[in-house]
Amino acid sequence: MQQLTTAGQQLVNDLSNRYGLSQDAVVHMLVAVNNGSGSMAQFNCPELGGSGQWMRGGMTMVGDMFNNGLKNTVDNLCNELANALVNTTVFPVIPAGTPGSSQWWPANLGQPFSSGSQNNLRYAVFPNRLAVEMNGAVTVYDTLNHNIGGVSQQQGGNQSLTFSSQFGTVSVDNLPVVSGNGSQPSKPAPQTNFAQPSQQPTFNAQPDYNTSQPVNSTQTSANSDEIFALLEKLGGLFEAGVLTQDEFNAKKSELLNRI
Repeated sequence: MQQLTTAGQQLVNDLSNRYGLSQDAVVHMLVAVNNGSGSMAQFNCPELGGSGQWMRGGMTMVGDMFNNGLKNTVDNLCNELANALVNTTVFPVIPAGTPGSSQWWPANLGQPFSSGSQNNLRYAVFPNRLAVEMNGAVTVYDTLNHNIGGVSQQQGGNQSLTFSSQFGTVSVDNLPVVSGNGSQPSKPAPQTNFAQPSQQPTFNAQPDYNTSQPVNSTQTSANSDEIFALLEKLGGLFEAGVLTQDEFNAKKSELLNRI
């Protein structure tokens, strides 16, 4: 069970009672919103229709596309959780530079001028240094003469890391390692949200919504909004009888794979 502060547990109890959800479901959504920095959440919660995505001020997508009541429930719940994360200490504070901390890189690096995340990967760019946390293992690289614009993780069997610079797309493995074991950790991932690492609630594996493009939160948000709009139009065509069930399912899967 995810460790919470007293205020965090009270929040979970209150939301569980008001929304008619189990505490595990509320904690699952709390961690998902926290991982999305309070502005988005990717989740897989059976009590809320399975897999879905929420974007603050944007569209909410759930497994049952036409269940507006469920969409409103997810939207209201996520907004309350996002507000609580801003105003309440929900997770126990973890010292900087330790796994699970919001400042997960070595403290001697100072503050990054660029950072991002994707799947089980987080990165932070500093003057002449690139810090990468992958599956809980932190590695610091010498960036040489590269001006790094983003780091991405290749999908599928090849889990190699790449970054974009003025010279194009380059493998992170080409950079000298300053500290750590490189980009191929041997252990499975512990929890990497802001809370102390602990056992997550038991749900099915969260689907992979990301691609291997460099991490860019603004671009990701814009692309997701476009796809959600297309999904809404697709649903309208299906309801109007323009598309068959098979055509609708095929196009829906194609659009979801682009998120």
